[in-house]
Amino acid sequence: MDFTPDKPALRSWLPGFVALAAIWGSSFLFIKVGVAELHPLHLTLYRVGAGALTLLVVLALLRDRLPRDPRVWGHLSVIAALGVAVPFSLFGYGEQRIESLLAGIWNATTPLVVLPMAVLVFRTERLTVRKAVGLGLGFAGVLVVLGVWQGVGGAHLVGQLMCFAAAACYGLAIPYQKKFVAGSKLSGLSLSTAQLVLATAQLAIVAPLVAGAPPVPTSLSPSVVASVLVLGAIGTGLAFVINLRNIRIVGATTAAMVTYLIPVFAIVIGALVLDERLTWHQPVGALIVLLGVAVSQGLIGRRRRAGTARPSDGVGAGAKPTAELATH
Repeated sequence: MDFTPDKPALRSWLPGFVALAAIWGSSFLFIKVGVAELHPLHLTLYRVGAGALTLLVVLALLRDRLPRDPRVWGHLSVIAALGVAVPFSLFGYGEQRIESLLAGIWNATTPLVVLPMAVLVFRTERLTVRKAVGLGLGFAGVLVVLGVWQGVGGAHLVGQLMCFAAAACYGLAIPYQKKFVAGSKLSGLSLSTAQLVLATAQLAIVAPLVAGAPPVPTSLSPSVVASVLVLGAIGTGLAFVINLRNIRIVGATTAAMVTYLIPVFAIVIGALVLDERLTWHQPVGALIVLLGVAVSQGLIGRRRRAGTARPSDGVGAGAKPTAELATH
C-alpha cells in the first residue's frame, strides 16, 4: 500500500499535480491545431513517435530497460492499440467536428466505462450500490452533455460520439492492463515506453494504408509542428514522468484525481485561445459526470476509517495507459 501516516507537504506535489492537469487539458487544443493540416492518423503517428522517443531517452537516463517477456509484449500490444493508437486517433477525428473543450469534457467519462468493464468483462471489481448510483449519475450527465431533449444528429453528434468512443477505449485498456500487466515487476516507465513503441509501430503500418504517406514535417506550418512536438514530448512523454512522481509522493488515488481538473483546463484554454463556447447544458452535464465519477470512486457518500487505504491505493503506475488515462 502507498498509504503513509505522514501526509506530504502540499508544495511537494501540488505544483506537479496542477501542471499535469494543465498539460493534459491543453492537449485538446494542440489536437485541434494539428488536425487542421494533418490527417488524424498522421497526427497520432507523429505524436506517439515523439512520445516514444522522449520516454526512450528517459529510460536510458534512468538505466531502466524495456520488457523482455514475449507474453508481456503480447499484452502490451493490445494495450497500445486500445489505450494509445485508437483513442488518440478518435480524438483527432472527433475534433475535426467538435470544439476542443467539448472533447476535454468527453475525456472525463473514462471512469464511467472502466467500471462496467472491470465488473462485467475483466471481473477485477465488484458492483456495489454506491458504484451503480455513481454510474447512473455519470451516464445521466452524458445525456445532458449531448442535450438529447433538443434532438441530436449531424456531424457534431458524430464528433461527440467519436470522443466518447475514445474514452471507452481507455475504459477497456485500463482494466485490461490492471488484470494482465499491472502485477509485473517491471516499472511503469518501462511498460509505458513499450506501449508507445508498439503504438508507433502499429500506426506506422495502418496510417499509410488509410490516409496515405504522412507529409514531411517541413511541409507543415510552424504551429502544427509545434503542436505535434508538444503533444508528443510534453503531453505524452514529460507528463508521464510527472504523473509517476505524483504517484510516488501522494499515491495512486490522489494522483488520479487530476481527472477532475483536466476538463476545467480544456474548457478555459479552448475558450481563451480558440474562442470556443459551450452551451449551458454541456458544463452542467460535465459536472454531473464528475459527480457520478466521484460517487462511484467513493469520494462522496462514504466515510473511511482513519488509517485505511483506499482500494486503488498502491496500484502501480503500470495500471494505466500512459498519458491519456485521464488524458489525453
